[in-house]
Order: sequence, then structure tokens, then C-alpha cells
Amino acid sequence: MGDPILFDKDGHVVTLTLNKPDALNPLSDPDMIDGLVEACDRINADQTVRAVIMTGAGRAFSAGGNVKRMRDRTGMFAGPPEQIAQAYRTGMHRLPVAVYGLEVPLIAAVNGPTVGAALDLVCLADIRLAAEQATFTAGFVKIGIGPGDGAAWFLPRAVGLSRAAEILFTGDTLSAEDAASAGLVSGVFAADDLMAAARDVADRICANAPLAIRETKRLLRAGQEQDLVAHLDLCARTNARLHHSADHAEAIEAFFEKRSARFEGR
Repeated sequence: MGDPILFDKDGHVVTLTLNKPDALNPLSDPDMIDGLVEACDRINADQTVRAVIMTGAGRAFSAGGNVKRMRDRTGMFAGPPEQIAQAYRTGMHRLPVAVYGLEVPLIAAVNGPTVGAALDLVCLADIRLAAEQATFTAGFVKIGIGPGDGAAWFLPRAVGLSRAAEILFTGDTLSAEDAASAGLVSGVFAADDLMAAARDVADRICANAPLAIRETKRLLRAGQEQDLVAHLDLCARTNARLHHSADHAEAIEAFFEKRSARFEGR
């Protein structure tokens, strides 16, 4: 069996592939959780990474939780309620924290069915693209559980409260076009074009000053929780630092010399 998470770095772009296609890339398996958390740590430790693409191997992006283990009450679904709660905390819940904590832009290239916890993972991405055959299902209520991995927090931020409530309460499946209409994804592509489209976005991100990109992501995250005055103060302090960066000086020089800037991330 290969690695549960494939890590491929090409230039300044890392592509992460969920790699248990025979099982539809179940996120609740411990090796998948560990692999993704380790990949996120590795990315944050590497200042040469400027963008990340995440996709799934095989016909699905991810089936989310392992329903067979739910049925058999094994793994994280074994034991009394408090034991299961603790298994969530020390298992699955490490995943959204790690992915949300990525310091560089994350592009989800959703290649197929995306179910339950996998929808949370997609919502964590900064930019979401889908193949035409991709589908999106919260589905928690369909199997008698709630959105236990953060969907009630992530989904309203992606599509608004009313649409998120409809998706979570009905458990309905959205097509790729439905997802685009709801604002869950920003583009739908033929299957053969999906990864090229994701790479094009990544390359356009990487063409910009990397420190500014990281700080812009930090401001986007903070802006979801701050009031306007606090956010503007953070903007002022952030840009004050960036005005003293070598990349800012290079960008200004390139602007007046009418050439492309050469950024070094410092």
C-alpha cells in the first residue's frame, strides 16, 4: 500500500493527493489524519512554498468518515459516548485545525464525490475548483449524526447561513454546477482540465510577493472574527512591516522600471 497522502513539490507549489482510492479516501482513518497533519506542518516549515493544491486519487475526492467503522463500532467510533468524543478531539479534529492553519493559499481541486467531513476539508480551502462530475454532500443527518467535524462553522462562512442550513438540514447532494451557484466553488472544469486550472491559479498566486500573500491570508482569516476597528489596526501593523520588506522594495523598483518583479520572500 502506498502513502495515504502524496506530497509533490514542483517549484513553489505543493500538490497534496488523498491516496486511498480503493476506499474512496476516507478522512477518519488515522493514517490519513496523520499524513495530512504532517503535510501541513511540513508546508508551514518551508518558506519556499507559496501555494498548495489538494485533490483526491481515483474517482472520489473523499468519502469523509469511514462508514464501515461506524457500523462495526471500531476505531474512533468504538466505546461509550465520552470515549468517542475524545477520539474526535484527538483524531479527526486535528485535521481541520491543521489545514485551517496553513499559512499559504490552499486550492481544492475537487475531482469527484465529496461527502461529510470531506466537505469540511473543501470549505477550508481558500479557492475551490471542481470537475464537472464532482458532487458535494453534507450527509450527516442521513446517517443519524450531526456535523461533527466543523461543517456548522465552515460551511456558513463559505456559502452563507441560509444556504448552509439548507445543505446541512436536508443532506441533499449538490452537483458541481449547484456548488458553483451556491458560491461553494468558483469554477467548474472538465475532468481532464481540472488540475491544469488549479495549477494556473497557483502559478498566478506564486507570481506575487510571497510575504504579502501569507499576510493577506492571515488578514482574510482574522477578518472573519474581528470588528472593523480591530481589523484596520491589524492591517496597519501588517503593512508597516511589509513596507520594510525587500520584496516590497523590489516590487516598487520593478514597477517604475516596467519589468516583472523578482521576489525572494524576504
